[in-house]
Amino acid sequence: MPKGPLGPQTSIRETNRRLIIDVIRRLGGMTQVELSAATGLSAATVSTIVGELVANGVVTTQQVIRSGRRALQVTFSRELGLVAGLHFSSRALRVVLSDPMMTVVAAQRMPLAADHRADTGMDRAAQLIADMLDGIGAPEGELVGAALGICAPYNRKTDMLAVPGLLRGWDEVRIAESMAQRLGKPVVADNDANLAMLGEARQGVARGVQSAAFLSVGHGVGAGIYIGGEVLRGGTGAAGEIGHIRVVDNGELCRCGNRGCLEVVVNSRAIGLAAEQAVGPATLRDVIGLAKQGDLGASRMISDAARHVAVALAALYNTINPEMIVVGGELAAAGPLLLMPLQAAFERLALHNPLDPPQIQLSALGEEAAVLGAAALAIDAVELPTKSVEVTV
Repeated sequence: MPKGPLGPQTSIRETNRRLIIDVIRRLGGMTQVELSAATGLSAATVSTIVGELVANGVVTTQQVIRSGRRALQVTFSRELGLVAGLHFSSRALRVVLSDPMMTVVAAQRMPLAADHRADTGMDRAAQLIADMLDGIGAPEGELVGAALGICAPYNRKTDMLAVPGLLRGWDEVRIAESMAQRLGKPVVADNDANLAMLGEARQGVARGVQSAAFLSVGHGVGAGIYIGGEVLRGGTGAAGEIGHIRVVDNGELCRCGNRGCLEVVVNSRAIGLAAEQAVGPATLRDVIGLAKQGDLGASRMISDAARHVAVALAALYNTINPEMIVVGGELAAAGPLLLMPLQAAFERLALHNPLDPPQIQLSALGEEAAVLGAAALAIDAVELPTKSVEVTV
């Protein structure tokens, strides 16, 4: 078998190197012994590759104690630079700067006008990132890439909204390309429910789970689907759009053009408007606060919303059968007041084993789930510098 630079040995070397980098990226820093177990590579192979990656500035090592013994902890080097995660929600922009180990070094939130235009939001985001870099004393060159989340389905093939008309001011915009022009760095984009799911899988309650769904209920309703360690986006990026499942016959008109969609029944505005009849002008946050204080009407609004959500969630579960469902978005702030009726209604509607019901968990990352998922996506998209090195296999 040839052992020169063009032979099979080179291919094996590159495969093993990328395997180690991918494991550290997904699971975080770990010892060389743990890397050997996680990758299935021999201790000698891991040691050799780690040594070369240290020499190339890709990883750093430090002595730690594991089970009373000294071990060498391997983490990504800060020299690899920083990434930016951005989340454009309906009323706010969130931005984080993160190192390759998902350590957030700066975070900011900026309010946005309703129906804000893409160009205005992106201009503000670019300026905010520049200010954040300056604030931590990092040169612009330290930023190596970014990822952007939007509250509408996104088609990676066209770099545009998967369904026009769902996000005013963003139609006909090449989203990642437009942000990349402003930053002068590579940018990728995705739907915010997908990013929230990725965030929970990397740092939240779904870490280590192979299949999960993230349900986001707020100004809009959507789901992110995670199967076999990958986010499922569908052919045009519209996978998980359960907010447009009809749950009420002849209901209110939805922005998608249909009536009675889940999104128009349980979004934050709809719940706030329903509350006005009983308590006067109110937001979803007001309703949740009243419910937590024992108000029966407010509690009923949340439990009614939970039952409507359960209809769409059961359909999603029966289709993809995830191990876990993570509930996030503004409505998740209701906690058990939402989770208990949701679980009860879901178990009546979903096809499952009563002895092994699916886990329904509240988001561990809260309002930061999507922006942290954006940082994770940016890290995945950045090509870490690696050089061809000789590896003993």
